[in-house]
Amino acid sequence: MRKNSILAIIMLIAGTVQAQQFGLSFSYFIPKNGYFSTPISPFSIRGLGFDINRFVALETGASLYRMSGLNMKDLPFESKDPLIGPNFTIFVPVELVFQLKGQSVEFDIKGGVFGFHGFGQRINYGNFDRAIRSYEGWLVANSDLNFKNKPGWGYHGGAELTVYVTDQVGVSIETNYLVGESKFPLKGSYTGGNTTLETKPVDYADAKIDFTGLEFSIGLIFNSGGGPSAPKKMKRRRR
Repeated sequence: MRKNSILAIIMLIAGTVQAQQFGLSFSYFIPKNGYFSTPISPFSIRGLGFDINRFVALETGASLYRMSGLNMKDLPFESKDPLIGPNFTIFVPVELVFQLKGQSVEFDIKGGVFGFHGFGQRINYGNFDRAIRSYEGWLVANSDLNFKNKPGWGYHGGAELTVYVTDQVGVSIETNYLVGESKFPLKGSYTGGNTTLETKPVDYADAKIDFTGLEFSIGLIFNSGGGPSAPKKMKRRRR
């Protein structure tokens, strides 16, 4: 139900937008206990939406990330290294934006929900086996696992500062903190030990991908409407 509602909102916004701003921006994601991840340009559209009034807007968009590595949670053990990846992940936010506009500066406070789904998922067996060895106190471990990949969701909040160097050109810096998860149940077994080897079954039905971390972006805004103090306009499209 929640995913269907988010999709309906995105379709409504996309059908309403007539953007008067556009720009180029690059977003990066630093996951908790994961590897630095990069965007797949130009498959990213963010800040797509409309002004509800002068101070509040509704925005959405989508970005395709190349995730270098994400961690997992709700396992019998913890790992400081990512257990999943690399993969491609589609990220779709829906957010309310509170806009504070000056003559040449705009400061936005934003927050909302997001959905995501990873494609080409794979287990990082090197890190997984090291986590098993630490958990069991073994010298060696070798795992053989199967998984079910499912979409996830979460919530986020952040801020964006845009400084207009001219009436038509601005520089934006944005930071968001994301907290999300997706179910990723694991089944299989692992074999290991010290002097003798043994095999143990794996049935981690509650395992989840941890989509928690810091997203930041920097970009250029090209505005045909004359800067942040111009009359009310549709929100920008950024790629």
